[in-house]
Amino acid sequence: MKSSSVDNLVKQFLQHKLTLALAESCTCGWVAAQLAPAQGISEVLLGSVVTYHGEAKQRLLGVKKKTLDTYSAESQQTTNEMAQGLQQQLPTADVCVAITGLFGPGASETPDKPSGTIFVTMLVEGRAQEYRELLPGPTDKLRDQAAEFIYTKLSELLSRRQESPVGEVHGS
Repeated sequence: MKSSSVDNLVKQFLQHKLTLALAESCTCGWVAAQLAPAQGISEVLLGSVVTYHGEAKQRLLGVKKKTLDTYSAESQQTTNEMAQGLQQQLPTADVCVAITGLFGPGASETPDKPSGTIFVTMLVEGRAQEYRELLPGPTDKLRDQAAEFIYTKLSELLSRRQESPVGEVHGS
Protein backbone atom coordinates (compact mmCIF):
# COMPACT_ATOMS: atom_id res chain seq x y z
CA MET A 1 0.00 0.00 0.00
CA LYS A 2 1.47 3.32 -1.02
CA SER A 3 1.16 5.81 1.82
CA SER A 4 1.18 8.66 -0.71
CA SER A 5 -2.08 7.43 -2.30
CA VAL A 6 -3.72 7.21 1.13
CA ASP A 7 -2.39 10.66 2.08
CA ASN A 8 -3.70 12.13 -1.18
CA LEU A 9 -7.11 10.54 -0.65
CA VAL A 10 -7.39 12.01 2.85
CA LYS A 11 -6.32 15.41 1.45
CA GLN A 12 -9.14 15.14 -1.11
CA PHE A 13 -11.64 14.47 1.67
CA LEU A 14 -10.31 17.44 3.63
CA GLN A 15 -10.41 19.67 0.55
CA HIS A 16 -14.06 18.78 -0.05
CA LYS A 17 -14.87 18.93 3.68
CA LEU A 18 -16.35 15.43 3.54
CA THR A 19 -16.47 12.69 6.15
CA LEU A 20 -16.16 8.92 5.66
CA ALA A 21 -17.62 5.83 7.33
CA LEU A 22 -16.70 2.22 6.51
CA ALA A 23 -18.41 -1.15 6.86
CA GLU A 24 -15.97 -3.96 6.15
CA SER A 25 -16.44 -7.70 5.90
CA CYS A 26 -13.81 -9.55 3.85
CA THR A 27 -11.18 -6.86 4.47
CA CYS A 28 -11.66 -7.23 8.22
CA GLY A 29 -10.85 -3.59 9.01
CA TRP A 30 -7.86 -3.35 6.66
CA VAL A 31 -9.28 -0.40 4.69
CA ALA A 32 -9.62 1.69 7.86
CA ALA A 33 -6.28 0.50 9.26
CA GLN A 34 -4.41 1.65 6.16
CA LEU A 35 -5.98 5.12 6.47
CA ALA A 36 -5.00 5.54 10.14
CA PRO A 37 -1.47 6.99 9.63
CA ALA A 38 -2.62 9.70 7.17
CA GLN A 39 -2.42 13.26 8.43
CA GLY A 40 -5.92 14.67 8.97
CA ILE A 41 -7.67 11.29 9.17
CA SER A 42 -9.29 12.22 12.50
CA GLU A 43 -11.23 14.96 10.67
CA VAL A 44 -12.29 12.56 7.90
CA LEU A 45 -13.00 9.10 9.33
CA LEU A 46 -16.12 9.02 11.50
CA GLY A 47 -15.84 5.30 12.12
CA SER A 48 -15.48 1.80 10.81
CA VAL A 49 -17.30 -1.39 11.66
CA VAL A 50 -16.17 -4.92 10.86
CA THR A 51 -19.13 -7.21 10.26
CA TYR A 52 -17.54 -10.45 9.22
CA HIS A 53 -20.31 -12.80 10.32
CA GLY A 54 -23.89 -12.59 9.07
CA GLU A 55 -25.19 -12.06 12.60
CA ALA A 56 -23.02 -8.95 12.95
CA LYS A 57 -24.24 -7.66 9.59
CA GLN A 58 -27.82 -8.08 10.81
CA ARG A 59 -27.42 -6.65 14.31
CA LEU A 60 -25.03 -3.78 13.63
CA LEU A 61 -26.05 -2.71 10.12
CA GLY A 62 -29.61 -3.97 9.73
CA VAL A 63 -28.91 -6.38 6.88
CA LYS A 64 -32.01 -8.53 6.47
CA LYS A 65 -31.76 -12.26 7.16
CA LYS A 66 -33.78 -12.83 4.00
CA THR A 67 -31.13 -10.97 1.97
CA LEU A 68 -28.38 -13.15 3.44
CA ASP A 69 -30.39 -16.33 2.86
CA THR A 70 -31.41 -15.39 -0.69
CA TYR A 71 -28.25 -13.77 -2.05
CA SER A 72 -25.52 -14.78 0.49
CA ALA A 73 -23.29 -12.63 2.65
CA GLU A 74 -21.03 -12.12 -0.35
CA SER A 75 -23.34 -10.26 -2.72
CA GLN A 76 -24.13 -6.79 -4.02
CA GLN A 77 -27.51 -6.89 -2.28
CA THR A 78 -25.85 -7.49 1.10
CA THR A 79 -23.26 -4.79 0.45
CA ASN A 80 -26.01 -2.32 -0.45
CA GLU A 81 -27.83 -3.04 2.81
CA MET A 82 -24.55 -2.72 4.73
CA ALA A 83 -23.96 0.74 3.25
CA GLN A 84 -27.55 1.81 3.94
CA GLY A 85 -27.33 0.54 7.51
CA LEU A 86 -24.06 2.38 8.02
CA GLN A 87 -25.68 5.59 6.75
CA GLN A 88 -28.52 5.10 9.24
CA GLN A 89 -26.08 4.57 12.11
CA LEU A 90 -23.86 7.52 11.10
CA PRO A 91 -26.16 9.92 9.26
CA THR A 92 -23.56 12.71 9.29
CA ALA A 93 -21.21 10.66 7.11
CA ASP A 94 -20.96 12.21 3.65
CA VAL A 95 -19.48 9.03 2.19
CA CYS A 96 -20.33 5.50 3.34
CA VAL A 97 -18.42 2.54 1.93
CA ALA A 98 -19.30 -1.13 2.41
CA ILE A 99 -17.40 -4.17 1.16
CA THR A 100 -18.04 -7.90 1.15
CA GLY A 101 -16.40 -10.65 -0.83
CA LEU A 102 -14.75 -14.03 -1.02
CA PHE A 103 -11.08 -14.27 -0.13
CA GLY A 104 -10.87 -18.03 0.12
CA PRO A 105 -12.62 -21.17 -1.09
CA GLY A 106 -15.99 -22.11 0.36
CA ALA A 107 -18.68 -19.72 1.59
CA SER A 108 -20.86 -18.77 -1.39
CA GLU A 109 -18.18 -19.46 -3.98
CA THR A 110 -19.56 -20.52 -7.38
CA PRO A 111 -18.11 -20.63 -10.90
CA ASP A 112 -19.58 -17.17 -11.58
CA LYS A 113 -18.49 -15.87 -8.13
CA PRO A 114 -15.01 -17.29 -7.51
CA SER A 115 -12.60 -16.51 -4.70
CA GLY A 116 -11.27 -12.99 -5.21
CA THR A 117 -14.71 -11.53 -6.00
CA ILE A 118 -15.54 -8.35 -4.09
CA PHE A 119 -18.69 -6.27 -3.91
CA VAL A 120 -18.42 -2.60 -2.95
CA THR A 121 -21.14 -0.03 -2.43
CA MET A 122 -20.30 3.64 -1.98
CA LEU A 123 -22.98 6.07 -0.88
CA VAL A 124 -21.75 9.54 -1.75
CA GLU A 125 -24.08 12.24 -0.51
CA GLY A 126 -27.05 9.91 -0.98
CA ARG A 127 -26.08 8.51 -4.40
CA ALA A 128 -25.05 4.86 -4.66
CA GLN A 129 -22.13 3.57 -6.69
CA GLU A 130 -21.94 -0.23 -6.97
CA TYR A 131 -18.90 -2.24 -7.98
CA ARG A 132 -18.23 -5.92 -8.51
CA GLU A 133 -14.60 -6.81 -9.13
CA LEU A 134 -12.60 -10.01 -9.47
CA LEU A 135 -9.20 -9.52 -7.88
CA PRO A 136 -6.35 -11.73 -9.11
CA GLY A 137 -3.62 -13.36 -7.13
CA PRO A 138 -3.04 -15.21 -3.88
CA THR A 139 -5.40 -14.88 -0.93
CA ASP A 140 -2.84 -13.08 1.23
CA LYS A 141 -2.72 -10.18 -1.27
CA LEU A 142 -6.48 -9.75 -1.75
CA ARG A 143 -7.04 -7.44 1.25
CA ASP A 144 -4.38 -5.04 -0.05
CA GLN A 145 -5.90 -5.11 -3.53
CA ALA A 146 -9.41 -4.54 -2.18
CA ALA A 147 -8.27 -1.57 -0.09
CA GLU A 148 -6.44 -0.10 -3.09
CA PHE A 149 -9.55 -0.61 -5.23
CA ILE A 150 -11.65 1.33 -2.71
CA TYR A 151 -9.11 4.16 -2.42
CA THR A 152 -8.89 4.45 -6.21
CA LYS A 153 -12.68 4.54 -6.67
CA LEU A 154 -13.09 7.08 -3.86
CA SER A 155 -10.40 9.28 -5.39
CA GLU A 156 -12.09 9.07 -8.80
CA LEU A 157 -15.47 9.95 -7.28
CA LEU A 158 -14.02 12.93 -5.44
CA SER A 159 -12.21 14.11 -8.58
CA ARG A 160 -15.46 13.94 -10.57
CA ARG A 161 -17.22 15.78 -7.76
CA GLN A 162 -14.75 18.63 -8.16
CA GLU A 163 -15.39 18.77 -11.91
CA SER A 164 -19.21 18.59 -11.58
CA PRO A 165 -21.65 21.24 -10.45
CA VAL A 166 -21.88 21.41 -6.67
CA GLY A 167 -22.89 18.11 -5.12
CA GLU A 168 -23.31 16.14 -8.35
CA VAL A 169 -21.46 12.85 -8.74
CA HIS A 170 -21.99 10.84 -11.89
CA GLY A 171 -21.90 7.01 -11.89
CA SER A 172 -19.37 4.90 -13.67
